This record gives sequence, C-alpha cells and structure tokens, in this order.
Amino acid sequence: QVQLVESGGGSVQAGGSLRLSCAASVRTFSNYHMAWFRQAPAKEREFVVANRWNGVTTYYADSVKGRFSISRDNAKNTVYLQMNSLKPEDTASYYCAAADRSVGIVDLRDAKTYNYWGQGTQVTVSS
Repeated sequence: QVQLVESGGGSVQAGGSLRLSCAASVRTFSNYHMAWFRQAPAKEREFVVANRWNGVTTYYADSVKGRFSISRDNAKNTVYLQMNSLKPEDTASYYCAAADRSVGIVDLRDAKTYNYWGQGTQVTVSS
C-alpha cells in the first residue's frame, strides 16, 4: 500500500514562496508518475503540475506556469513543489498524488489517473 505524506504548507503574503514536500512509502519511487493538485473551498479539485515516472516530461497548469516547479529526489522517495510569486488565488489545500507507470498511456492532468493520494497540506496566501 502506497502512502503519501505532504508537508511544507503554511501562510505567506502575496509574492512569497513556499516549498511543499511529499514523501512516498513505495519500493521503487522512480516507477511512479507524481503530481500535485489543489482544492480551494467550494471549488473542485484542480490540476497543478505532474511529472512522468521517468522525470523527463512535466505538465503545468497555465495558472502556475513560470511560478511553480516540480522536482523529485528518487533516492529520498520525495517529490517537491516549489511555489514562487504566490498569489491569493493560490490559496488551497494541496494534494500529492501518485500512479504506477503500469497504468499505461494516461492523461497525467486528470485526477482519475491517480490511485494514491496524500492527506493534503494547506497553503494560505494573503494580499
């Protein structure tokens, strides 16, 4: 059973930065597609960024391009989300998600692709 544990959330002022971490309890972390989604109150969960299992391909939501970046450390079974130039509209609970590459050809921007989810970490950006 895969467990994902996020950390690093908090409160910052607009223009600030945060780095989220997601530690995965898996045997071979490099076999997993990893992604971040977020959900604001009264809104649907939305895609933020995804990284293919091989680390080569990354997808970003238009709303975070140029401000957010994903990275992974396979030796530490951890994926990171560096968030810069934060805006109040980035306020949400952020969720880490994972899917084994055996799922085949999938849309990494679709939440249905992922069968493992973390518990979420809150990010609040004040103006």
